[in-house]
Amino acid sequence: MELKEYLTIMGKRKWLITAIVLIACLATGFKSFFYTTPVYSASAKLIVNQAFEYQGMSMLDLSTMQTNITVINSYKEIIQSAAILDKVVEKYPDLKMSADELRGGLGVGSSAESQVMDLSFTGTSYPQAAKAVNAIAQTFKETNPSIMKVDNVNILNKANPDAAAMSINTSPIVLIFISFVVSFMLSVGLVFLIHYLDDTIKTEKDVEAQLELPMLTQITKIDKYGSKSRKPSSTKPNPVKEGSYATLNQ
Repeated sequence: MELKEYLTIMGKRKWLITAIVLIACLATGFKSFFYTTPVYSASAKLIVNQAFEYQGMSMLDLSTMQTNITVINSYKEIIQSAAILDKVVEKYPDLKMSADELRGGLGVGSSAESQVMDLSFTGTSYPQAAKAVNAIAQTFKETNPSIMKVDNVNILNKANPDAAAMSINTSPIVLIFISFVVSFMLSVGLVFLIHYLDDTIKTEKDVEAQLELPMLTQITKIDKYGSKSRKPSSTKPNPVKEGSYATLNQ
């Protein structure tokens, strides 16, 4: 089929396409604005840095740095353990969160070959998320020496509870746009599927395509008042030749 035929098929069922797209976009927008809870993320950074003293001066060498990087994997597990989170719950009752809730919102990561640990906490309130991640970072720094028998953790930066923050949820506008694109594609596919399954004959071209016979004439439908229901087709009749012909009653 040519492009004009595709557009004609879509045009015949434009209201179906419009209805599907409109319903999908309205449903997505309604859910996004009224039933989606915003989620915020706050982060803090820790550095694992243990030096040794040489002639009264703190020194760092490659082996010490490599040891610090290796021990980070252990710290990732320790910081999410009950040994840390239970103390956070005890020391910061204003958070009003259990150890399991803290563990569920906590994320711990680090870059490859880096001594820096990234702590993040997600929650429905940014100030609460910032306070929680700061409390976890501070508690880990204070508790780690008694667990690992070494004091090599420092806080690089804390989250600012008063900072303006944007929710990390997908923007409603983006969701509506995605819904528009997906629903439009699905509705167009549905229209072409309906057209493919519909084998009724509606036009002169359908007759010629099905019977492989040229159109000789067309009889229009006459209502009881004697008027034609529609104008005759403007298709020019094929010249009369010998052979078979088909007529179309409407």
